[in-house]
Amino acid sequence: MAIQIDWYRSIEDESEPPAFSGRVRDRPASNVITVGLIGTGWQGANNVNSFLELPEARVLAVCDVDAVHLEGARAAVNRHYGNKDCALYPHFEDVLARADIDAVCLSVPDHWHGVVSIEALRAGKDVYGEKPLAHNFAEGRAICEAVRRYGRVWQTGSWQRSLAQFRLACELVRNGRLGKVRKVEVGLPGGHTDWDGKGAETRPGPPPATLDYERWLGPAPWAPYCPARVHKTWRWHSDYGGGMLMDWIGHHMDIAQWGLGFDETGPYEVEARGEFPASGALWNTAVKFRVTARYEGGIEILISGGYDDVRRGAKWIGDEGWLWVDRAGMEAGPEALLRSRIQADEIHLPRSPGHHQQFIDCVKSRRRTLTPPDVALRSATPGYLGLISMQLGRKVRWDPARQRIVDDLEAARCLARPMRSPWRLYQGVL
Repeated sequence: MAIQIDWYRSIEDESEPPAFSGRVRDRPASNVITVGLIGTGWQGANNVNSFLELPEARVLAVCDVDAVHLEGARAAVNRHYGNKDCALYPHFEDVLARADIDAVCLSVPDHWHGVVSIEALRAGKDVYGEKPLAHNFAEGRAICEAVRRYGRVWQTGSWQRSLAQFRLACELVRNGRLGKVRKVEVGLPGGHTDWDGKGAETRPGPPPATLDYERWLGPAPWAPYCPARVHKTWRWHSDYGGGMLMDWIGHHMDIAQWGLGFDETGPYEVEARGEFPASGALWNTAVKFRVTARYEGGIEILISGGYDDVRRGAKWIGDEGWLWVDRAGMEAGPEALLRSRIQADEIHLPRSPGHHQQFIDCVKSRRRTLTPPDVALRSATPGYLGLISMQLGRKVRWDPARQRIVDDLEAARCLARPMRSPWRLYQGVL
């Protein structure tokens, strides 16, 4: 028997979508899609540059709780367009209220994904949202429900699907070049990389005047400010992210499932173990992990991070050969597999003009993107379940059709987390 937990309130509980002053037309009348960027730090700055490169996109506004990031983004936009027209906002609600903005790009920390995404969708914006889809499964499911309800276009930042080598690798697997695939290895990074050199700065103190720290925390539990908690290294604290596992699950695990044709299904069982820092450490996510996800048909996917036994990337192992792909390229055994051509009558996966461009194209056409939210949720689910398995120290059984944990009330409760008041899904402060 499957135990059902109402860990999210169905979006159908709202009889009518709320009236937002920022609600936009269903189909942009212009060939140029206007864009607002919410979150302009590390990955956000990359997304600013990516949208600026597209002739059919026009960046009108940038938003961030850090004034340094915000000013840098505005300067980049104004420099590109040769004017001073870019508006800047410290609060995302002000971007969503603008009726002249068609789409938004969300590059906020994971703990903000659920609130900002759903408010953007309710405001009538199409969304390019960073991976993983959400901080936890329940918030990811709520995003999927909101995209369906409000009829918006969504692209997740799992941009490897837009690269030729990943598409070709998945086409070869889908078309049976490896024979029957029984095992897949997904190699992810491990550890806690101190990208900005502030890992030792854990002593609580006042936040800088340029950072709205209360806003940065948002729906996460309150905690004192320290430099090691915010910006690039928030990923290593479970209140804000999921460590390297969730930071990379939307890349190589996404490709592994794409190659298997598993965009609409998932594992029936997940078992995981991890190695964690000493109790009391600020960075508390797993530095090493092994997640085993078992699927119907005898297929097993091993997700490994921090160990040397699995090579970074995705590797499918069949009874007639193996194929490995990463951003650096592809390898196969036998090597002749790499010279195999996909015939006209075989499975062809979509060719992308580039991940951001494909999003803009879909905003115009109203077609599904390469990485819609339901696909992103499926790719992230083994990671969410792996974290729960590590936390509880036991296997987690999963119903992939109903997307629910089976016969484990304690584990089912871990699919969601409470939000700090006043933040709520569907009723964010506006």
